[in-house]
Amino acid sequence: MKLTEIQDLIKFVSKSGVNEVELETKEIKIVIKTGKQSSPVVYQAAPQAISTAPAQVIAAQPSAPAPEASAPSANVPAASNDAKYVTIKSPMIGTFYRSAGPDKPAFVNVGDDIEAGKAVCIIEAMKLFNEIESEVRGKIVKVLVNDATPVEYDQPLFLVDPS
Repeated sequence: MKLTEIQDLIKFVSKSGVNEVELETKEIKIVIKTGKQSSPVVYQAAPQAISTAPAQVIAAQPSAPAPEASAPSANVPAASNDAKYVTIKSPMIGTFYRSAGPDKPAFVNVGDDIEAGKAVCIIEAMKLFNEIESEVRGKIVKVLVNDATPVEYDQPLFLVDPS
């Protein structure tokens, strides 16, 4: 594997929001960990059956640390108020979009009433655009994710007031 391919892989992983990726071939094993720990990326040659030289270990910092979604200390007081709301969460990893296209209106906005089964956003995963439907009835209170940003599985997307 070439150094440029490894660098591209690091950039892709840091932008995707994945916490850990492990890639192993006959020649090399790569483990990339991102997230709050800011752990280094470790490259290690895979053990070979016949070898006279020891395995080579290279450690490098990721090119850019994964951005934090929000500051936890700023949301502590708001958490008690949000307890009465239902959270619509992401059912998959992908890129979150509020509308079907750049020139189209958002599926839902703060204050909109929604029904169960109504599309609330799109998540793009592997070039497939998946409409995410609400499983609850209520009013959109808060949009928790910015448009065109990566989301992880089970990440909160919207807060809904079911009353």
